[in-house]
Amino acid sequence: MRILSGIQPSGTIHIGNYFGMIKKMIEAQNDGELFAFIASYHALTSVKDKAALENNILEASINFLALGMDPEKSTFWVQSDVKEVLELYWILSNHTSMGLLERAHSYKDKTSRGIQANHGLFSYPVLMAADILIFDSNIVPVGKDQIQHVEMTRDIAISFNNIYGEIFTLPESKVDEVLQTVPGTDGAKMSKSYGNTIDMFNTAKIVKKQVMSIVTDSTPLEEPKAHDSCNVYKLCELFMSGDELLELQKRYATPNEGYGHFKLALLDKINEHFSPYKEKREYYLNHKDEVREILAAGAVKARKIAQAKMEIIRDAVGLNY
Repeated sequence: MRILSGIQPSGTIHIGNYFGMIKKMIEAQNDGELFAFIASYHALTSVKDKAALENNILEASINFLALGMDPEKSTFWVQSDVKEVLELYWILSNHTSMGLLERAHSYKDKTSRGIQANHGLFSYPVLMAADILIFDSNIVPVGKDQIQHVEMTRDIAISFNNIYGEIFTLPESKVDEVLQTVPGTDGAKMSKSYGNTIDMFNTAKIVKKQVMSIVTDSTPLEEPKAHDSCNVYKLCELFMSGDELLELQKRYATPNEGYGHFKLALLDKINEHFSPYKEKREYYLNHKDEVREILAAGAVKARKIAQAKMEIIRDAVGLNY
């Protein structure tokens, strides 16, 4: 079973990224043949600064390696190092109806929030389809908001296969129903665009400030607190065992314990959880040439498969004259 996953290089990552996507992506290394890439082409829809994009690509790669991406178990590369995906993107564009793209929820959502409409943003699902189909991916782990893109990939592949034969494998999306949404400091979905994140690899001072800013109700210190509706408790569920959560529930029910105490307990668990990853990240930050070598080796592995697939596709459509 071949699993494919990609993530945009968007700078600092937060615990919503980790529990919502990255953790499952790392764990997928034990579930099948994992193909994981840094989506540098996709990032061009939002990043127009050369230095920022270069830094973000390297930082995202370092973060993944620090969090457990194993280049011996997986194929790990930067999207733009396998340019065959762009050739397939163009071929698939000729099998993608305008109506299909016009129905994309993600495009509508981004433009409604003021992001400038352009062809790259509009045709984003076609490039995503090329990412998936060029590697004959069976499973694509995604967030709930990306399910439609995998369905669009299937539609495009079916359209192509109906004309040229069974060239493409039809992928299936995989969504973790439990961890698909991580609450931010304000209770909404954690997102940098909402300014409600808790970072994984920022300074201790900033992370503490973020945790202490979590929105809570106005229950007085001397009264019991309701844990089931508390943003702090919801985040604690990501880090604490069942016994630890039961103990925390008792503390919520005990007068004279305030939300500040619970936030500090959460902060301790966050620091404890990510401490080993921070040490490994520090190593890669000081050995960036090693990171580049890992990415280059991953690109060689990915390109070999992509080139072989493109030969089949070129022959099917008549480009191997």
